Amino acid sequence: MNLYVLGFQEIDKTKLAMVGGKGANLGELSRIKGIQVPEGFCVTTKAYQEMIGNNQEFHSLLDQLSLLKADNREGIGEISAKIRKVIEGIAIPKDIDDEITLYLTRFGEKNAYAVRSSATAEDLPTASFAGQQDTYLNIIGKEAILKHISKCFASLFTDRAVTYRIQNSFDHSKIHLSVVIQKMVFPEAAGIMFTADPITSNRRVVSIDASFGLGEALVSGLVNADNYKVRNGKIADKKISTKKLAIYALKEGGTKEQKIEAKRQNMQTLTDEQILQLGRMGRTIEAYFGRPQDIEWCLYENKFFIVQSRPITTLYPIPDEQDGKNHVYMSFSHQQMMTDAMKPFGLSFFQLLSDEFPLFQIGGRLFFDIAHDMASSTGQKIVLMAAGKMDPLMHNAIKNIIKRKAFMKSLSRGKKAFSMGSGYFSWALLVQFIKIYHSNDKSQVHTLMSQNEAAIHDLQQRIEKLSGDELFVFILEVNKQLKEAMSGPQSMGTVFAGIYAVTWINKKMEKWLGEKSSADSLSQSVSGNVTSEMGLALLDVADVVRQHPAVVEYLGHANNETFFEDLAKLEGGNAVSKSIGVYLEKYGMRCPGEIDITRPRFSEQPTALVPMILSDIKNFEPNTRNTIFGRGLQEAKQKERDLLNRLEQLPGGKQKAKKTKRMISRLRNFTGYREYPKYIMVGYYWVIKQALMKEADKLVQKGVIREKEDFYYLSFEELRETVRTNRLDYNIIRSRKEEYEVYEKLTPPRILTSEGEVVSGEYDTGKIPKGALAGIPVSSGTICGRARVILKMEDAHIEDGDILVTAFTDPSWTPVFVSIKGLVTEVGGMMTHGSVVAREYGLPAVAGVENATRMIKDGQRIRVNGTEGYIEIL
Repeated sequence: MNLYVLGFQEIDKTKLAMVGGKGANLGELSRIKGIQVPEGFCVTTKAYQEMIGNNQEFHSLLDQLSLLKADNREGIGEISAKIRKVIEGIAIPKDIDDEITLYLTRFGEKNAYAVRSSATAEDLPTASFAGQQDTYLNIIGKEAILKHISKCFASLFTDRAVTYRIQNSFDHSKIHLSVVIQKMVFPEAAGIMFTADPITSNRRVVSIDASFGLGEALVSGLVNADNYKVRNGKIADKKISTKKLAIYALKEGGTKEQKIEAKRQNMQTLTDEQILQLGRMGRTIEAYFGRPQDIEWCLYENKFFIVQSRPITTLYPIPDEQDGKNHVYMSFSHQQMMTDAMKPFGLSFFQLLSDEFPLFQIGGRLFFDIAHDMASSTGQKIVLMAAGKMDPLMHNAIKNIIKRKAFMKSLSRGKKAFSMGSGYFSWALLVQFIKIYHSNDKSQVHTLMSQNEAAIHDLQQRIEKLSGDELFVFILEVNKQLKEAMSGPQSMGTVFAGIYAVTWINKKMEKWLGEKSSADSLSQSVSGNVTSEMGLALLDVADVVRQHPAVVEYLGHANNETFFEDLAKLEGGNAVSKSIGVYLEKYGMRCPGEIDITRPRFSEQPTALVPMILSDIKNFEPNTRNTIFGRGLQEAKQKERDLLNRLEQLPGGKQKAKKTKRMISRLRNFTGYREYPKYIMVGYYWVIKQALMKEADKLVQKGVIREKEDFYYLSFEELRETVRTNRLDYNIIRSRKEEYEVYEKLTPPRILTSEGEVVSGEYDTGKIPKGALAGIPVSSGTICGRARVILKMEDAHIEDGDILVTAFTDPSWTPVFVSIKGLVTEVGGMMTHGSVVAREYGLPAVAGVENATRMIKDGQRIRVNGTEGYIEIL
C-alpha cells in the first residue's frame, strides 16, 4: 500500500500532513462517542504530490505565481487559471485509481458522495482557510468521482485561495491538498453550529443556524436561516426566519433549488428538543477538541450527522479563570494607543513598571481586571470616570454591563484596578496638584525636566559597567526610579494641573459663551511639549537634506544596516549625518508602539524617518519650523484676547475674564508637560535596551540563542535565568513566535468578559448627519481633504492638505502631523497623545471612529468635524 487513500477510521490529527485539516478533523470526529459522521475516506496529499510531482509546466507556473502580490488580481487570475487547467488535464495514475476503487467498493460504488477539498493549511487552530477550496455534492459513479477529485486538486489554485495564501504568507509550494470522499446524507434540515457566539464571542452561548434541505443554501446565502441560542443547557433565544428556498439532492446526481411551500416557510426548522440535543453535541465536540468549534451538521430521519468541525480562529483569547466568578477586562492597550500585539519581553517589562495595577496579558495585549471595582457603586463611578477619559466607547460598554443584574451578582472580588493610594491615585498626588495649581510656576516644569535629563545621563554612565545578574538587579532598582519620575506626585500633579485647566476652560466657555472646545485653540504652540517639538525638529533635518540632491535620491532606497556609512560617501552626506545624529540624540529612542521595549527605535531603524523627511521637503518651504510655531502662538494669543473681550461684555464679566486669564496661563504653563512622562519612560527604555542587547550578543556567541532578537520571546525573569545559567529550551522561543503570529492578526476588544464576550459601546448618532461616521471630537475645527489611510508610519508619504486616517497614533507619529490638515483614528480619547498634539498643531481631529481604516478608502475626499465628532465621506 502506498497510502494514497485512508479511511476515516485510519485517520487522526497526526495524519494532518496526509489528509489536510478537514480530513484530520473528520477522522477525529469519527472517534467521539455519541457523534455520528457519514462514512468516507480521504485521497491523500501523497496522491496529489504524485500527480503534480514531475509536471514541468505546473512547476514553471508555480514559480511565476510565487512572485505576485495580493493586489495583482489580474496576474493571479491568469496564472491560477492556467495551473487549474494543467492539474485537471493530468490523468489519475493507475495505482491511485486502484486504491480509490477499492474504498468505493467497500462503501458502495452506486452511493452518492460529497467530494470535498482538504488542504494542509485548512481548518487549523491558527488559520481556518474555510471555503477557500471547492466542494461538490451528490456525485455518483466512479468516473464522476475521479473527475471531481481532479477538480478539487485544481481548486487549490482558485483566485481566492491563492490570494488568501499570499495575504497570510503561506508558500504555495508547501500547501498540498487531500480530497474527502464522504457518503451523502440527504437531510430534511442542515446548518452550522458555533460553540461560541459568532457575534459577541461569548463562550457560554451555542449559536445554531438551521434551514431546510442541504446546508449549501445557508452557506451560499440563498436563504435566511433560523437562529437559536443555547446557554447553560437552555434555549436563550430563537429567531425564526422566512425560508423561501431550499437545496435538495437529485437521485441521478447533482442538486437543485426548490421553493418551500408557503405553510412551511415560517415553521421552526428544528424542534426545541432537537435544538437542545444539538447544543449538547456541540459541547461534546468542543470538549474533545479542547477549543470552540464551527460545526456543520445535518438532520436525517431524526438523527443528527456531523459533516465537519473546525476551530473558530477569530475569537479573542480569555484567561483561564478557576474561581467560577465573572471577570471584566478593560483594555489598557487602548489607553496607551498601542493596540498592536506586544512580544512577551515587552509585556513583562512594561508590567514591571505597572506592578501596582492588576494587569493581565491577554492575546499579546494588556488588560485591567475591573470586576472588583465594578462590584460597588463607588467603584463603578471611578471606573466609568477613568474609562470616559480614555475612550467613550469603553465607557459606554461598561455601562451596558452594569445594566446586567444577573452578571453583576457574580462578579469576582480581588484587587482593585483603581483606588486611592495605588498607582497614580494617592493623597500625596492631591497635595502636589493643589500646590502646583496655586503656584502656577512655569519654572517647576523646567526643573522637573532638567532633573530627569540628568537622571538618564547618570543611568547611561552607571549601566555601561554592569553585566550578568548584576545588570538585572540594577534594572529592577532603576525601574523604581523611573516610576517615581513618571507617575510620582510631582510629575502627575503637573499633568493634572494642565488637564484641569483645559477641562475648566472648555466647560466655562461653553456655559458662558456657548462655545465648544475653546481650549483647543489656546493649546497651540505651548512650550515644553517634547512630542510636538519632535515633529518641528524634523523640519530642520529636512532643510539640511533638501540642499543635497544626491542624499535626497539615496533616501528613496536607503538601507538601515549601512545608513550612515552610505551617507558618508555622498556629497553633503556628512552634513546630513550630523543633522540626523543631533535629531536621534534627542528623539532616537522613540518609535511606533514604543511602550513595547522590543520595537526597533529610530536609532536602530533610521529609515523610518525617511518618508516624513521627504514629505517635509515636498510640502514646505525652507525655514518653516519657526513659521509654524509662531503662527500657532499668534492664533492662541488672538483666541485669548477674543475670549477675554467677549467675557468682559457679560454680567460679572470682569471677574469671569480674570479667572479665565489665570486658567489660560495654567493651561499654557502645564499642558505641554502632558507628553513628558512617556518621553522619560522611552528614554530609560532605550538605555536599558542597549544594555540588554549586549547580554543577548553574548548568548548568541555562546550558542544559547540563535539571534539577538530571540530574547524578545522570553519574559524578563526568563531572560535573567537564561543569562545566569546559559541554558534555554529553544522550543520556548519557537512556540512563542508562533503564538505571537496568531496574536498579531487579532483585533483586541475594548472590554472583554471572562465568558469571552466582547462587549461593545455605541455613540449617540442622532446629532450627526445621515451616513456620517461617528467618533469623539478631540480637536475642534472642520477640514475637507484627501484621506490618506496609513497603517504603518513608514508608509506615511503625505501630500499637502492630506487628512491622516489610521488605527492609532502614539508620539512617534508626531512628525507626520506637521504635514497633515486633519486626523482620524480608530482608537483614542481627549487626553491620548494624538489628540493632545493635534490640538497643539491646530488640526481638526476625531478619535474612536470604529473601523475607520476600512470604512474610509485611501484617496477619498472627506470632511472631518472635530468640534462635533464625525466624518463625512464626500
